[in-house]
Amino acid sequence: MKKIVFHIITKLDVGGAERVAINIASYKDPDVEQHIVEVIRGTSDFSSRIIEELQQKHIPYHRALLPVLFHFHYLFEKFCAILFPLRFLILWLRYRPTTVHCHTEMPDMAIWLTMKLFPFINVRVVRTIHNTMLWTGMANIGRKVEFFMQRRGGNIAISKNVQEAYQQRFGALVPIIYNGVSPVEQKRYEKIVPGRINICFAGRYEEQKGIDVLCSIVKALKDDERYYFHFFGCGRQQNLIDELKSLPNVSVNPPMNGISSYLASFDYLIMPSRHEGLSILALEASFNGLPLMINSCAGLIDTLPTNWTLKVVENSLQEWMHIFKDVLPDIDRKPLLEQAYNFVNQHFSMENMQKSYIDFYKV
Repeated sequence: MKKIVFHIITKLDVGGAERVAINIASYKDPDVEQHIVEVIRGTSDFSSRIIEELQQKHIPYHRALLPVLFHFHYLFEKFCAILFPLRFLILWLRYRPTTVHCHTEMPDMAIWLTMKLFPFINVRVVRTIHNTMLWTGMANIGRKVEFFMQRRGGNIAISKNVQEAYQQRFGALVPIIYNGVSPVEQKRYEKIVPGRINICFAGRYEEQKGIDVLCSIVKALKDDERYYFHFFGCGRQQNLIDELKSLPNVSVNPPMNGISSYLASFDYLIMPSRHEGLSILALEASFNGLPLMINSCAGLIDTLPTNWTLKVVENSLQEWMHIFKDVLPDIDRKPLLEQAYNFVNQHFSMENMQKSYIDFYKV
């Protein structure tokens, strides 16, 4: 009998966890049918492009009814999670999934509520832990959800650091399936500035991503004509990024769909994150010919060899300036590219991740 897996994601939009879910669902196995299910309706340009991708790959998907109307202490996100059980009941009655696979906290909460309201729904719960920091601003709910997830026995961490952080906080040792990516065909980004070292930042403008540190770096280099910074993203700290628009060495852009296809156009990817789960973007950069500059945080140091040159400790501005002023001008990128590619190709292949999850569903 064919197993049906529902991947529960926050929304069809840009995001590492959502990309992981789609990558897993892209794997074709005759014994497993995989669907994508939203908790909150995605409404950005990315949403329509992701839908096109799902249609091209013949992956069934199920849209949420309500988008996020406002952001205030996750209030509306929680409201969507509370409404989710009724939608899920209808989907369960129609498709009879054997497994639900949750990706990030809102889907975790939605499935926890579903099982409390409808305990007769008999499905296996699998849950990928994507980050070292869980339930920010929702600690009380988080404790209840974690107790539920541990009783269900389907927790999976995406890296050693995530595994250790989860065990330290919640007392359970969970297995690891490393996120996987693969090289993609590269295109030319037309707005590369000739004669400069082109630095890319792509991601959410949130405290986790070290946006304040990033802005300090760029401001400190505003008169250095060797560098040009390209920003792709959006988020709650957009105001900090907007302060850079007037600088002569910066372009600020909305998120770019399929940015992995343009990574090789840039010279370096900068990631001053304070914490990550296991960064898909970092892996994509190494697979596609773009060296990383990172803060040595959990979730980024996992993606690179231990002797990586372009890293700082605790987002030290002094160390960042040392890299820009003393290291980058004379460094040879070719050995970096080879070193990073060999590392990720050995540890983070897409096929290994996909097959590991499919085997897990079949148990």
